Amino acid sequence: MNIANNRAVLLIAPVVESLQQQLASQFPLYRLYEQDDPITFLREQGENIAVVVTRGDVGVQNNVLEMLPHVGLVAIFGVGTDAVDLDYLRTRQISVTITSGVLTNDVADLAMGLLLSGARQLCQGDRFVREGRWANGGLALGTQVSGKRIGLLGMGNIGQAIARRARGFDMEVLYTDRKKLADLDYQWCADLHTLAHESDFLVIAASGGEANRGLIDASVFNVMPKHAWLINIARGSLVDEKALIQALQKGVIAGAGLDVFDDEPNVPAELMALDNVVLQPHVASATHETRQKMSDVVFANIAAYFSGTALPNAIN
Repeated sequence: MNIANNRAVLLIAPVVESLQQQLASQFPLYRLYEQDDPITFLREQGENIAVVVTRGDVGVQNNVLEMLPHVGLVAIFGVGTDAVDLDYLRTRQISVTITSGVLTNDVADLAMGLLLSGARQLCQGDRFVREGRWANGGLALGTQVSGKRIGLLGMGNIGQAIARRARGFDMEVLYTDRKKLADLDYQWCADLHTLAHESDFLVIAASGGEANRGLIDASVFNVMPKHAWLINIARGSLVDEKALIQALQKGVIAGAGLDVFDDEPNVPAELMALDNVVLQPHVASATHETRQKMSDVVFANIAAYFSGTALPNAIN
């Protein structure tokens, strides 16, 4: 393929406007999500597409890629790769890049925010004041965070960033991952159920994908302490939502702080009805600063691809 003759970029789902403007100023930019008939569009323009840009939570389906014979790069706006078929991309020799290194702090911040909001009843307290109930008595007591045990499922960059923040709250850090990390002085748990049993706050910071679908199920909730909270800033697919709802309704665990869900943006009504759940609309990386950094990384990888230089954030 002659890259010079195939410089079009296909955007699968909306990203921040500044990135769209930057891409449109340099390359022909097509927005698949705006097409009334995506299949007809791909048949007509697929030959011209060299790069696909998508979000980590959306990915790109193989049947779309099959209609792009000259695509050579999938640039993901995010760090999750569970919504793309990496094996298929390898067989097509299509490179994949992610926005590694720029989401970590924001995601870790939100994990702690969810933990604190749930344990200290920040949402309830806000409503309590706004609804004028303070004059009639005090808010119910919350749960202390400092000095408690935080268990991390996944000790990658984000898990380690959460651990550092937890240490600032004098928390005891436990974790489990594929293997024990020798350079970390946190308490290693050999399996998820041991971690869950020993944690006051169980935080999910692991990768998604079919291999981990429903990993946090009833068997996990049943071994957690009744006062424990589940925090998820990873992928909704990691949690069996029906089992979670039952555990929350029956008091098997104390509560949950959730930024992600299995069928976004559709959140189960049962979760929304519970007062011991803090809900967020998948916004862990949603700050002006980080979204701009993510945009810069995506554009840098696309520019490198078209110039024939090494991709800064390639994963395959």
